[in-house]
Amino acid sequence: MPELPEVEALGAYLRERAVGHTVERFEVSSFSALKTFDPPPTAIAGLEVTSAGRHGKFLDIGLGPREEKDQIHLVVHLARAGWLHYREAFKSATPLKPGSGPIAVRVRLDDGSGFDLTEAGTQKSLAAYLVRDPGEVPGVARLGPDALAVTRDEFAERICGRNGQVKGVLTDQEVLAGIGNAYSDEILHTAKISPFALTGKLTEEQMTALYEATRQVETDAVARSVGMKAAELKGEKRAGMRVHARTGLPCPVCGDTVREVSFADKSLQYCPTCQTGGKPLADRRLSKLIR
Repeated sequence: MPELPEVEALGAYLRERAVGHTVERFEVSSFSALKTFDPPPTAIAGLEVTSAGRHGKFLDIGLGPREEKDQIHLVVHLARAGWLHYREAFKSATPLKPGSGPIAVRVRLDDGSGFDLTEAGTQKSLAAYLVRDPGEVPGVARLGPDALAVTRDEFAERICGRNGQVKGVLTDQEVLAGIGNAYSDEILHTAKISPFALTGKLTEEQMTALYEATRQVETDAVARSVGMKAAELKGEKRAGMRVHARTGLPCPVCGDTVREVSFADKSLQYCPTCQTGGKPLADRRLSKLIR
């Protein structure tokens, strides 16, 4: 799933490539992906792309007059398997047909370029919204402060305000916006904290380490990602990981084997030596099978 660094980089790429161009056509192939009906898709034809940014993991593309109050926003949540593919030129001028493979939405610009919003797999969760105010998007309205925009004390207050396992609290978008499954694994590894540690029992030293690790991991990932083409971002994300999606490989810090805990629809990775005092965590999925 694209997280804060990748969405920040997509916004930067669109500011470089698309801002200043006019929308020629907005095409919807997957009608379940477009969550709004007013304004209609036809309303943005002829509008200039004037901005591109993010709210947490939501991409926000501003269309129309430079004055914020008069703009229409294309707000996108790419979900687990969604992505933005920028095209310097489309092979065909023929409009998309409903159900055109992985393409959910296509935006054609006046210079012949544009971008597709795509989603792989059968579980379709990508969501696109055309709104006059990003706050109209339910997910945006519920977001907590951005993970890179809080002080240490604000961070501690937000984390301790939700009692639970630190991994789950860290990825709760109402607590802090932008952190997902992958980078939370990296943050907890850097901070040397178990993903199952309870937020209410974190020491002041652990909270400081968690805050500093959050800033370090996310800032470094943004620095690596911004300036890259959209097509290169997934590879950069994978290459920068130390424990996430590296089950069975040696930890680059201590050399211990990276372990995994699996859940119904996702998994987490961690290093026992760095994070749990050398003790492997129980894999809930395997424990159920053994019973």
